Amino acid sequence: MLLPLPDGDFKAYLFDCDGTITDSMPAHYRAWCKALGEWGAEFPEELFYAWGGRLVVDIIADLNERQGLNMPVAEVAARREELFQELLTEVEAVPGVLEHIEASYGRIPFGVVSGSTRESVTASLTALGLLDRFEVLVCAGDYARPKPDPEGYLLGARLLGVDPADCLVFEDTDLGVAAAEAAGMGYSRVPPPWER
Repeated sequence: MLLPLPDGDFKAYLFDCDGTITDSMPAHYRAWCKALGEWGAEFPEELFYAWGGRLVVDIIADLNERQGLNMPVAEVAARREELFQELLTEVEAVPGVLEHIEASYGRIPFGVVSGSTRESVTASLTALGLLDRFEVLVCAGDYARPKPDPEGYLLGARLLGVDPADCLVFEDTDLGVAAAEAAGMGYSRVPPPWER
């Protein structure tokens, strides 16, 4: 099912990665649970989806605080990434988004703006054979203020050389939609896996 797009003559598409291009959220959740379980931490699925779009390091720090734990943030983040990479063979593209990528590739430039690491985004897109479709990757560490701040999307537009008002964002989270709106961009909301 092709995702509906807002009206407009958009000159670039900017995509979130996890849950938007890649149907990777279930795999991410399994990786999170295993990595956190090694430290006795819990991450309820409802909270995982509510925190979609947040930086990995911020999630671990907040879980430490909420659960009175002292997990080493960098170590847990690296372990979570390692476990996710092992699950990449299970990840598929989100059909409605993939159709837009295939229909518009070569006609307008594409970029990815993700809260995930460059390693994770590159591995996910490579596993799906889509990495070469994107001229720009803006990932965790490339910008200071995460979504819902518009900084990542504004950087993506600047790197593509397109005015923010001429960009269309594909997003699956409330934080990402808020970032797109704050950047002055149109957006298409990607439904969660259980609504597709």
